[in-house]
Amino acid sequence: MGTGAYREQYRRSLDDPEAFWLDAARAVDWVRPPTVALDDTAAPLYRWFPDGQLNTAANALDRHVDAGRGEQDALVWDSPVTGGSARYSYRRLRDEVATLAGALRSLGVAKGDRVVIYLPMVPEAVVAMLACARLGAVHSVVFGGFAPKELAARIADAAPKVVLTASCGVEPTRVVEYVPIVREALQLVRDEGATEPAHVVVLQRDTARAELRDGELDWNEVVASAAPADPVPVAATDPLYVLYTSGTTGKPKGVVRDNGGHAVALAWSMSAVYGIGPGDVWWTASDVGWVVGHSYIVYAPLLVGATTVLYEGKPVGTPDAGAFWRVASQYGVHALFTAPTALRAIKRVDPDGAEIGRYDLGALRTLFLAGERLDPQTYHWASERLGIPVVDHWWQTETGWPIAANPRGLEALPVKPGSATVPMPGWDVRVLDQAGREQPAGREGAIAVRLPLPPGSLPTLWGDDERFVASYLSRYPGYYLSGDSGYVDSDGYLFVMGRTDDVINVAGHRLSTGAMEAVLAAHPAVAECAVIGVADPLKGQLPRGFVVLKAGADISEEQLAKELVAAVRAEIGPVAGFRDVAVVDALPKTRSGKILRATMRGIADGREVTVPSTIEDPTVLDRLRSALRPPS
Repeated sequence: MGTGAYREQYRRSLDDPEAFWLDAARAVDWVRPPTVALDDTAAPLYRWFPDGQLNTAANALDRHVDAGRGEQDALVWDSPVTGGSARYSYRRLRDEVATLAGALRSLGVAKGDRVVIYLPMVPEAVVAMLACARLGAVHSVVFGGFAPKELAARIADAAPKVVLTASCGVEPTRVVEYVPIVREALQLVRDEGATEPAHVVVLQRDTARAELRDGELDWNEVVASAAPADPVPVAATDPLYVLYTSGTTGKPKGVVRDNGGHAVALAWSMSAVYGIGPGDVWWTASDVGWVVGHSYIVYAPLLVGATTVLYEGKPVGTPDAGAFWRVASQYGVHALFTAPTALRAIKRVDPDGAEIGRYDLGALRTLFLAGERLDPQTYHWASERLGIPVVDHWWQTETGWPIAANPRGLEALPVKPGSATVPMPGWDVRVLDQAGREQPAGREGAIAVRLPLPPGSLPTLWGDDERFVASYLSRYPGYYLSGDSGYVDSDGYLFVMGRTDDVINVAGHRLSTGAMEAVLAAHPAVAECAVIGVADPLKGQLPRGFVVLKAGADISEEQLAKELVAAVRAEIGPVAGFRDVAVVDALPKTRSGKILRATMRGIADGREVTVPSTIEDPTVLDRLRSALRPPS
């Protein structure tokens, strides 16, 4: 588990968290420095730095300008799908953020108000997030590919004063007009009787401009008349953002991130985990709609004074499998963070890595991968062809920063393919069996974290402390349930094997199979259904649907499958990757009526499975085996 700096810091973080995190807090500029690290008076609802005050946007921008580094690049934007690019110095980014913050203030946005951001990968998305932070407003970013129903659910829950959107998003093969999606979502919000936003502000893009209606404002016009806003001090415990993640019920869970713990944890992780500091060029090839984009495109690199790359493109097809290496070479990227899915896509098109040799990657020191399990084949392919450390690590929307990683900035530990390496300081990771007993080395179980969770992790869910406790803290009292299973080996290395619930990981996107089942069940011909995530060599997992028809249903299997795929695409969005539906005569269940999804997954993935003794009718599973085989 390491013998030097890592072991010392890890042990100290668990033995004396008060001193450890107050020391780490010195990396942040405070309006009022905290004198206490942890507030446990409302446990298990813990709070970090309860008496501290700060402004996250000022920490990300103003302090670097004030320190004389205003002309350094803060943000580099590269958009192969539009042919655009831009560079923003810390001074320019600070000024644009202050002006948009002033514009939001003129629209009535104040500290504590919410703003929903529904934007593509453009610089204005980063500006919008930081402008909210500057005002002490709470942003909620929704990934641009989400369907109206998903957007409406988030607007209804967050009740924003303003929605910031664009006329369109640009994909490699199509243009997605955003304004009609927003309008449809707002109609759904009205139909539910929920509070709708007072204003919608639209960024016009030349690729496809929108005809604005009453109540819809032009972004540039709103900004042109705005006076810059100064940073508003907020409590460390005040929310910075709400990010919605799939729940096992239909309602998405609003993960809350606070200001103080978030800034401290991200600044610490940027240095200790990723080895990135002032002036380094850092590229996270993700989307600002996901937690990776929040933490490591926007906040962490700017908090430490690095240059962050914002990329509006894909790993392949924009224009070819050399896209990542072109960007890394062009901007002198020191470290790249992406998902294994991206590498598998590149590997499929360019198996020999010929594109890598076309570019000068002399600046590239490390490749970091997360979002799903890094399979050993992809690890070996990347490490052999790039000739640099390829580092897997593991974390979640809820945690905000790595639970387990290889702390390159502290001590570079040996890599074990298939392992996320070791728990980071603050994360007291345990592997538990069904009864809550800690498992010995090498034995798989539920991965849990002993409370309190460290700074930067979620303190609760938006407006729902009870659901927070029920979802994460009730299964094993005193522990946070990660929802993943795995084991720790004799060296203390953590191996994360997969999800234990019905949230699947499609190309790094966590999606609820329960939500997909709700769409299938709504079809008039469907009596019951199940959706499972099956292993996929490119995307990690893909959903497969199994439906039982109602008696007398008059529809062909081909037509039904077509309608169900279209319905999931409309309700969940194309990111679900839902294409395969099989009609079966029955679903395997326990005597209590629970569908045996885990057993179905095991058969579909080709594993030997033990059929639970509680199964109601074993012959159902026997008949289902042919349907569970991967589609040809």
